[in-house]
Amino acid sequence: MTGAALAVAALVAVPILSVIWSIFQPGQGNWPHLVDTVLPQYIANSLILMAGVAVGVIVGGVGPAWLVVMCRFPGRRLFEWALILPLAVPAYVVAYAYTDFLQAAGPVQTLIRDLTGWTVQDYWFPQIRSLGGAIVVFSAVLMPYTYLLSRTAFLEQSLCVLDAAATLGRSPWNRFRTIAVSLARPAIVAGTALALMETLADFGTVAHFGISTFTTGIYRTWFSMGDRVAAAQLSSVLLAFVFGLLLLERYSRHKARFYQISGKYEQLTPSRLQGIAAWSATLFCAVPLVVGFLAPFLILLWMALTAGHDLFGARYIRLTTNSVTLAGVSAILAVGLALLLSYAARIEKSRLTTGANLVAGMGYAIPGSIIAVGILIPVATFDNALSAWLEATFGIRTGLLLTGGIAALVFAYLVRFMAVALQTVQSSFAKITPSMEDASRILGYGPIPTGLRVHLPILSGGMLTAGLIVFVDVMKELPATLIMRPFNFDTLAIQAYNLAKDERLTQAATPSLVIVACGLIPVLVLSRAIMRSRPGSKASGRRLAPASVNPGTIT
Repeated sequence: MTGAALAVAALVAVPILSVIWSIFQPGQGNWPHLVDTVLPQYIANSLILMAGVAVGVIVGGVGPAWLVVMCRFPGRRLFEWALILPLAVPAYVVAYAYTDFLQAAGPVQTLIRDLTGWTVQDYWFPQIRSLGGAIVVFSAVLMPYTYLLSRTAFLEQSLCVLDAAATLGRSPWNRFRTIAVSLARPAIVAGTALALMETLADFGTVAHFGISTFTTGIYRTWFSMGDRVAAAQLSSVLLAFVFGLLLLERYSRHKARFYQISGKYEQLTPSRLQGIAAWSATLFCAVPLVVGFLAPFLILLWMALTAGHDLFGARYIRLTTNSVTLAGVSAILAVGLALLLSYAARIEKSRLTTGANLVAGMGYAIPGSIIAVGILIPVATFDNALSAWLEATFGIRTGLLLTGGIAALVFAYLVRFMAVALQTVQSSFAKITPSMEDASRILGYGPIPTGLRVHLPILSGGMLTAGLIVFVDVMKELPATLIMRPFNFDTLAIQAYNLAKDERLTQAATPSLVIVACGLIPVLVLSRAIMRSRPGSKASGRRLAPASVNPGTIT
């Protein structure tokens, strides 16, 4: 089991090590020029994006999560599942929709000019293609990360400690700020970190808005300047940003830990809000849903119906088939490998298996374009060496077998999104008490029969969740697909990007809308699953835990 886990980790580490190895290779001398000219701008824009998105996803995710768990107000049951719908919409698709809708030639500013008789120079209008616009787009789309994890943390909190605070005279706001948020802090930080890593790794949105960040700089350095060494050096600075973010969070916690001290879960009875408080809660939950999903979806639908491409034509059926096939295969493989890694770390408990899990989860912090480059370097080297050996030995020249193939592209997806499946499966494993394994071992079952008979049935829900998340992420992925796709093999994301790059935003609405539609089904299934997740709820199908049950941590 340890050997298999190490083999998986080694494969995932190949593109990362390839990029790091390229740093020390002789380049074309562009790195000093980049440091003197564009690197300060990349750093400044990235820091501003991170700060703005962090505030946006925390406000837009944590607040609504607390409201739908602890309060009753108009629309609460709708918001409970609908607030994760922005997860189905790629950030670059939202950027395309708002650009067409809010630009000078769009319907909003055209209506203003028609009503007032003004010209473009006569009034001020917010520029969507700006750093502020990117912050709004990222915050609206990535908010479900903090919402999902915060909501889960709030659901799993025992009401006893909140009731005790209420008896001591603490106000609802004080209980939320000092107790609920403190207990849910690990989940809030994890969701925010995921959102920030997605922000740093994004290419489509910042490229469309014309914002210079590390991802656009790496892409230009590699493909415009042809300097892979300088591109690798830029990617190393980006990695330093991510690791610095994680280290800063860990340092801020010091030795703090957050524990549940009661195993008793009571039936949740949300407090009913009245009057202006109720409608304020509805508005507060509606804003992120409208901005992140409803408005861009309706804009895309209107654009597709008025001047879009034929949705049911042979080309779009082929594009949809390509995208769904890649996403399905990648999701199945990612969940299977995540299960192998997590189970190896659980049953063998060694530094090797723990390290293998850490290495396998590194890819999520790396932009898809860098992963693609990191794969192309060793794969192309292998293809060329194999072809030369076969020609010298047997007189057969095979050319490039793996480079530009489906297998290499799926490999890139696995490296990029393995962490998503791994974290979800590990979280499910953490809820299984070790006494179950001990009982199975006493009955004479080995590790594999124990995994099949005991763990797999319990993990089925977590595995489904992991697969759905990976499926949606692959459907939306753009940079790695743009670089590594085979010839004449396009996906919906590639079609949308190519049309938007040519400023054919109305036509780009059709593939963008299909991406959203394909992502909606898994997201709706996921939303149904999380609605049944609270211990002690009727939907969960589980009895209330007796007071004698050992307490569990939420860290």
